[in-house]
Amino acid sequence: MDIYTGEIYGKQTANKFVMYNVLKVSKKNVTLQNIDNPLSLFETTTQKLADSGYICISKTPYISTEAHPNKRRQVSIKPKRCPRTIDFLEERADNQRPLPVQANLAFNDPGHVTP
Repeated sequence: MDIYTGEIYGKQTANKFVMYNVLKVSKKNVTLQNIDNPLSLFETTTQKLADSGYICISKTPYISTEAHPNKRRQVSIKPKRCPRTIDFLEERADNQRPLPVQANLAFNDPGHVTP
């Protein structure tokens, strides 16, 4: 039984079908990672893997096993607008000062008594 890094093996349990990603293959041991819980790792042999009922689901790697050189990502620059452009939400241009906050209209009511 040949096992390669990146293959996916699975086993039917009583409740669900559990899938494992092959992380590392050495001469005697195979390291598997649970796909649903990436922190769950275990080592076994190829013979024990076959005897326990694990079957190969996919020969296609679940994760990319190739090393990628570090590429610098280009920073996206926010589009700039003219400071005199009037923003209809703010009802003012960027170069204009904001209007002062208006007092609450309830307190300007002559019939309203402040405590």
